[in-house]
Formats: sequence, structure tokens, C-alpha cells
Amino acid sequence: MIQLTLIQLDNYGPWTELLGEDRESDLQIMQADIYADLQRMFALRRGLVFFNRFDNMIAVSNGVSVKDHEMILRSVGRRYPVSISMGIGSAESPFDAQVLATKALQEIGSAQSETRKSIIAHRTNDNGEQEYVQIAHIDINGFTLRVTDRESAYQSTYVVYSSTAILMRMFADKGALLFFNGGDNFVSVCNGLKKSDFKEIFDRFETSMNLKLKAGIGFGRTALDALSRANEGLSLIREKKTDEVIILKEEML
Repeated sequence: MIQLTLIQLDNYGPWTELLGEDRESDLQIMQADIYADLQRMFALRRGLVFFNRFDNMIAVSNGVSVKDHEMILRSVGRRYPVSISMGIGSAESPFDAQVLATKALQEIGSAQSETRKSIIAHRTNDNGEQEYVQIAHIDINGFTLRVTDRESAYQSTYVVYSSTAILMRMFADKGALLFFNGGDNFVSVCNGLKKSDFKEIFDRFETSMNLKLKAGIGFGRTALDALSRANEGLSLIREKKTDEVIILKEEML
């Protein structure tokens, strides 16, 4: 079982229209500040937030209680001119968990509802299994030499975003989620995926993009525990301490 939290800014689109035509820079600053605050508050509880679309963020929240969510929600509401609502979903696969989190929030009201404000809703497919998180840290091989140092900055970004779109679809087909994590790095929340699943995805990606991938995969009771162990595996590959391009160690749980 994995727990994911969908975080939405309440009535954000209509609210921004009231701020004047010169609002954009201030909105971008506020979105970044809210994301940074949420990342800090979830990280204190060993969770991890992905910016997703900024007005919609997704957190891996194993170990973060409903009470913790309420405290985070109130903190944001006190310090910003907008409020947030959260949907919490638990399921065996990350994809199903985010579907449940989304549905829980949608049932309370639209993202542009004037009445839905500071709500926490949750859904679960709880089957009694113990919770854990499986996370992969994925890196494109030689991206700096092949792309960053040869192409324009915009073209490099295009390659990264194209890679993101392809990988998002491939991982979703297997019940996993994938997020761009800066540079040429991605993080996949991938409970249930095996090393063979990664090899299949990496081979298909290489055929599509003519780029190779490497990954460390970690397990933990919380998101930060799992990602730390994934980073350990990826470091072994980067430092050429192994010939493997996918490190998954069951004993890391």
C-alpha cells in the first residue's frame, strides 16, 4: 500500500483573474513559495512533494497522518492569500492511489468552486497490507556531453520534456508515476515494479529517443527513506562501481 496526497490551490484560476493584468510575476513567486513551504512541511514528516503543475501538486505521504495534513493545510491558509485542499488516496499501485486521491477531492467540489475551501478528503483501497514506498531515481546517460554542451538551452529542455512525456506514459502503463526532478533526472514512484519492468521501459525509451537511462531503486517506510536508498544505488552506477545500469536491492527495505 502506498499513500499519495493531491494538493490543489482552491479556486485559483478565477482568483488570479481579479489581480490585474500585471499579475504574472507575483503569481509565479507565490506558487514557488507555496511549493517550497509544502516541500519543507512534508519533508519534516519524511514525505516528498512533486510540483506537478504548481496549482496541483502530488505528495508521497506514507507516514503523514490526517492530523499532519490538517496542520499543513492551516499553516498555508494562515500565510497566503489562497487556501489549499487535499485529497488522500491509498492503494497498491501509485497510479491507483493518485486516482483515488483525485476522486476524493473531486467529489467534494470543483477546483474552481467558490465554496470548496481548506478541505481534506480521503479514499482507500486498504487491504490490510503493510505500507511501504518504492522509488526510483532515474538519470539520462551522458546528457551533459551529448545534449547540454552541444545544443541550445531551449533545445536541451525540449529533449528533457519529450523524454518526460514518453516515460510518464510508459510508467503509467505499469501502474507507476514518473516526475521530472530537474536537470536530466526523473523520480518514479513505482511500488510493485521489478527490475525486468525497468529494463523493458529503458529499452523502449532508447529506441524512441536514442538515449540510455540508469536508475537506482530504493525501498522504505517513507518517501525520503526510499529515495535515499535509490540515490545510494544510482551513486554506485555513476561512480562506475558496478556494470549494472539498474540497481535494485531487496535487502534495502
